[in-house]
Amino acid sequence: MFKEAQSHVLIDGLAFPEAPRWRNDRLWFTDQHARQIRWVDLNGQSGILAEMNDLPGGLGWLPDGTLLVVAMTSRCLYRVSEETFELYADLSSLASFHCNDMLVDTQGRAYVGNFGYDLHGGAEVAPAELIMVQPDGHASVVACDLIFPNGMTMTPNGELLVAETFAHRLSAFTVARNGQLSGRRTWAELGGATPDGICLDAEGAVWVASPGSGDVLRIREGGEIIERVAPVGTPYACLLGDPDRKLLFMLTAETDDPVDAARLRS
Repeated sequence: MFKEAQSHVLIDGLAFPEAPRWRNDRLWFTDQHARQIRWVDLNGQSGILAEMNDLPGGLGWLPDGTLLVVAMTSRCLYRVSEETFELYADLSSLASFHCNDMLVDTQGRAYVGNFGYDLHGGAEVAPAELIMVQPDGHASVVACDLIFPNGMTMTPNGELLVAETFAHRLSAFTVARNGQLSGRRTWAELGGATPDGICLDAEGAVWVASPGSGDVLRIREGGEIIERVAPVGTPYACLLGDPDRKLLFMLTAETDDPVDAARLRS
């Protein structure tokens, strides 16, 4: 029997919040369909760091403190500084469709997923690539045949976990010293859940935002559900934040439709 927990609203009025990251006592995230990079603190004070001409996807910081953001439709990474954007890597020749979430590791390597197909245009599901961008900006494909690779997290033993949303599973890869991936295996089959954003806790369990089932699940390797939270709205991403990583932040929206999300604030 798994536990159920309650939640409360920290900030609202957002279009489609995604890619939560905790840094400098603030929760940073992208409001995708509002085309903004935003932050909020634990008191509910919030602000806008920058506005984009593209849909912002994943966020991450390089070891020197430089912020990177995914420009989804142009399939590029940009450095962000005081509302200016400098091209960091062009992934348009490698990504099958719109780029999505990103993980930047401690070595400054960025792992970037993509849709693989035109999700909102009604295309059939198609496999996608996972792309690695080195600190010098060189990009290469490090994994193929992923079904909508989405949220990612790194385990203490050096495995990269990737949420494959429409395959209903979490996949694990061994990460070599040079960042290359190998040894792909299924970490958890999730049944009817659709894993989007994910995060790892101190006990090695993974929190999974599942918009398809409308909840956030805490899952052990193998797929056992040990906790469930039903937030206000449909959850698309989650993160353990605050200095002690004890608070679970859940990012929700009324819909993932680009037009409706910008109108129906959540």
